[in-house]
Amino acid sequence: MGNMMISCTTLTTPCTMKTTTRAARVILPGGQVRQFRQPVMAAELMLDSPNYFLVNSRSLNIGKRFSALSADEDLEFGNVYIMFPMKRVNSVVTAADMAVVLMAANTAARRIAGGKVKPEVAALAATAAVSDHDHEVGRSGLNSNEIEGFKDMEYRFRLASCKSRKPLLDTITEEPVFSR
Repeated sequence: MGNMMISCTTLTTPCTMKTTTRAARVILPGGQVRQFRQPVMAAELMLDSPNYFLVNSRSLNIGKRFSALSADEDLEFGNVYIMFPMKRVNSVVTAADMAVVLMAANTAARRIAGGKVKPEVAALAATAAVSDHDHEVGRSGLNSNEIEGFKDMEYRFRLASCKSRKPLLDTITEEPVFSR
């Protein structure tokens, strides 16, 4: 019984439990990031900025359509939401949309850190600057290692599926139909 008590108490220690952020973050059209620590409905934010809709950042996939939140949905704590113009509601998520999200996240992180550069970030920036000189002139500036959250093979697959394909246009030969 003593062993059982020890194993039960070690499972509930604070170091093994996950800590969740008790705030929902929203990236507004101007690029500002607001935190909501109380339950907020999507309709309240849509009233503050008309002609914009809300999207959960976890549902953003390049090449897929936006999945807009309905007005009666509550924002979940720990998630990041982005506001996009209403004219984009039926369009496909592009890399430029993801860049907007990453830029807003970077500016918010800098503001929270007080503009200080950590040594790890400085070392990564120095290695990125060296690797930029090694790029060929004809290659695009996007490197698959620079994109966080994408595995290399998944990124290559998405790039290949985005390329335009030209259909093979051959004439269709028809055989004569004989009636019996």
